[in-house]
Amino acid sequence: MAAEYQLSFLSEGDQKAAELSWVYNQTPTGDLSLGELQGWKQRVLEFQRSVRATPVVRQGTLFDVTATSDPLDALDPFHLPQRNAEFWRGCFDESGPPALYFVVDHELPLLLYVGETIKSNQRWQGEHDCKRYILNYIAAHRPHGLPVTVNIGFWPYAPCDRKTRQALELALIQRWRSPFNKENWRLWGTPFVGSRAPE
Repeated sequence: MAAEYQLSFLSEGDQKAAELSWVYNQTPTGDLSLGELQGWKQRVLEFQRSVRATPVVRQGTLFDVTATSDPLDALDPFHLPQRNAEFWRGCFDESGPPALYFVVDHELPLLLYVGETIKSNQRWQGEHDCKRYILNYIAAHRPHGLPVTVNIGFWPYAPCDRKTRQALELALIQRWRSPFNKENWRLWGTPFVGSRAPE
């Protein structure tokens, strides 16, 4: 077992970079045992089940006259139309609308990753770290003969404004605690991050 991580007195930006560096160095070598894999998935599943069962609490105001639809209340990542993780290889006539997207293992189900994009049909072209996490996640299931069904669902109603879209993305990452998003690595660990591609 590696030495425990100790916080430093770096600036916030430097500290985040140091934390990410530490996380990459904590990735286990070799395959996960059946117990480790199932235990990790069960912890995430139990948390996300509790999220699904608990309505989002909103702070009201005295001046709310009309009810507004909040995507955090209505958006269910598990019921979006599913696309194969290699969807981006297809030919598209358009770049696609702004969207939030969700990587889900529908076998349990587990929400693994939340992302945002201005061009939903082009987002996954080229390099994307989450592609590696998905491949490592699927590969971890193979030696144990466990079923796995990883797909991507797009919610095509995301705001066009980048800051607004990213704020909604962050709220969903925090709500669901999706384990492939770096914001949640300290909570769930990083068994599927694997080696970084050479720069």
